[in-house]
Amino acid sequence: MADQVLPRRPADQAQAPPDFGGGMSINKLLLGGAVYFGLSFFMNWYTKKEQTGITITDTNTGKLVTVPGNIGTIPPYQFRPNHLDEGATYRAIPKTVAPIWAQDSHVDITVTLSPSFNAVPLSNTPEEYVVMQEKDFHINNYTDKRVIETTFPVPKAVQNNGTLWGHFYIGLPGSVLDPKQSGYDPGLAYHFAYPLTQYLPKKKIAKVRNLLDDVPGRDKIEEQEEEEARQKGPIIANYYHPNASFAFVPDLGVKELNALPPAARHYLQLEASGARDGTGQNGWYYPMLFINTFWQLNSHMMLLNETVTELPLRIDLNNMASWKFQLLANIEFNSKESARQAAFGNSISATGDGSEIEMVKEIFIDTNPILLGITAFASIAHMFLEMLAFGSDIAHYRKKKDNVGISVRSILANVFMQTIIFLYLLDNQQNTSWMILGQQVIGILIEFWKITTVVDVRIRPSNGILPYKIAFEDKTKLTETEEKTKEYDEIAFKYMYYAAIPLLIAYGIYSLLYDSHKSWYSYIITTLVGSVYAYGFLMMVPSLYINYRLKSVAHMPGKAMMYKFLNTFIDDLFAFTIKMPLLHRLATFRDDIIFFIYLYQRYAYRIDYSRVNEFGQGGEDEAEDKSEAKGKELAAEKVKEVEAKSKEVIEDVKAKATGADAGKAKKRK
Repeated sequence: MADQVLPRRPADQAQAPPDFGGGMSINKLLLGGAVYFGLSFFMNWYTKKEQTGITITDTNTGKLVTVPGNIGTIPPYQFRPNHLDEGATYRAIPKTVAPIWAQDSHVDITVTLSPSFNAVPLSNTPEEYVVMQEKDFHINNYTDKRVIETTFPVPKAVQNNGTLWGHFYIGLPGSVLDPKQSGYDPGLAYHFAYPLTQYLPKKKIAKVRNLLDDVPGRDKIEEQEEEEARQKGPIIANYYHPNASFAFVPDLGVKELNALPPAARHYLQLEASGARDGTGQNGWYYPMLFINTFWQLNSHMMLLNETVTELPLRIDLNNMASWKFQLLANIEFNSKESARQAAFGNSISATGDGSEIEMVKEIFIDTNPILLGITAFASIAHMFLEMLAFGSDIAHYRKKKDNVGISVRSILANVFMQTIIFLYLLDNQQNTSWMILGQQVIGILIEFWKITTVVDVRIRPSNGILPYKIAFEDKTKLTETEEKTKEYDEIAFKYMYYAAIPLLIAYGIYSLLYDSHKSWYSYIITTLVGSVYAYGFLMMVPSLYINYRLKSVAHMPGKAMMYKFLNTFIDDLFAFTIKMPLLHRLATFRDDIIFFIYLYQRYAYRIDYSRVNEFGQGGEDEAEDKSEAKGKELAAEKVKEVEAKSKEVIEDVKAKATGADAGKAKKRK
């Protein structure tokens, strides 16, 4: 072949520049991404053409040459023209690109490590930094997998926050891989550099201490330090992951460069000489090597500093289908961009800084596939049942006519507990999504609304320190049953206080002696929320006691209770599928005791239609109404019978008067 006469492309155009657009939220990713990749996968499958090797005779030399097939109007790189067509213009970045080698080619690959982006000759690279040398790797064979395990000394520059670069040399078997060596042909080999370390923002860790060792003025000093840290912005550090995965993507096909997603263009290596076809618009690209960091979780990263002198490295070399590559690359690309935007204080989407993606990855890595499927089913069932329970609970309180069986103190206590949980989440808002905080606020408002349905909330003058107080007054004069409910509620809470308060005091003393906290406020909130999480189920005890004394469960929201009961079994299922401490796992079964007692009460206290139901309907009034209605119905039936008999008598009299029945008379003897 004659030498290429087309102009060489500048070095900064040797690769399509990546598009660092704004980050994508997880909602857009899950909703729009699923549709996009589904349609993309179908269209790629339907229009897919294999670029496997075909043999063509070179008319200039008479030799057989293997070139990729099905590349359309773009000629194979081996038969590229020496000059552009008449009137054609050269396009610096090609419009359409085709694979330079056949899809089923074999390649040699060498990987070296360096603290510099600029590569040194392979012959001058120390042996300990040549981490991979693989021969005759089959690109299109998905069963060809190579694994390399090694260690290497950490360069000084990398210890001092420098980047660890991987230099990749890839070429057809027998070709010269090093661009700095004589005989190198860009049509037979290529080289590129890619960072193997990542610069990530350090997660801010709240400073905690034992409050009994507190020093006067320390809070003010630490607040000033934290304020200074916030003014300086995020702290970026250099992190390394010991597992590296390299995957060739052999079936990318002929592509329009602008149609490729930014993540795919990020990994695309265009042919280095800048050659074009006769139109000057189209070019070629080398086999795509995907540096797969998708499964490199931030929690598994190693912080690099001067104390790290040697690092392990495991390399997995394989092939990956194009649809899978585009899925993983786009998710990773956008989550990293979201994390970068969050680190520098820029506005991000409602779903946050990419940490949600990390949580999903951890679930896939740490959970057995069968348990993962069970967890997914349980999550959907839990959400559905929770929604049904919520709707039924609202309907119950909307239709409730009286306070029979209602533990007002339990509702007030629930408001207090929900508020404590909200303050705790707010105190730890660095690890809490705003979505969770919003849901907590809605829950508190609903509990406040429940209070207004059973009592009147009034502001009255106070005789104490404060000039006014909040008073809870009955809406109407209580019936005898409602008075009993109020009395039983007070008794139940009295005994519950006897059990809960000593436990709260003991937990508070233990936490003060052995735990560390940010401040006294944080200690109080943490202690209270620990008690809420531990003893929250006790809020159901007064209702059970009221049921016992009234010998009835008709006033309970039956549907909502059954939905919540089913949800307890879902929670039990989560206890076996999610990693958690043993004591926390056992604590998930505490609500089962309450609900089993409720089920027993429902069985023991049979339905009596003389009592009110769960909506405050029925009872003696309704029984009287039914009796009265039945009496009226019987009276109406009697009236109808009398009217019918009267009508018959009248008709009989009329018939005799007119002789209408003369034919029926008997002859006299």
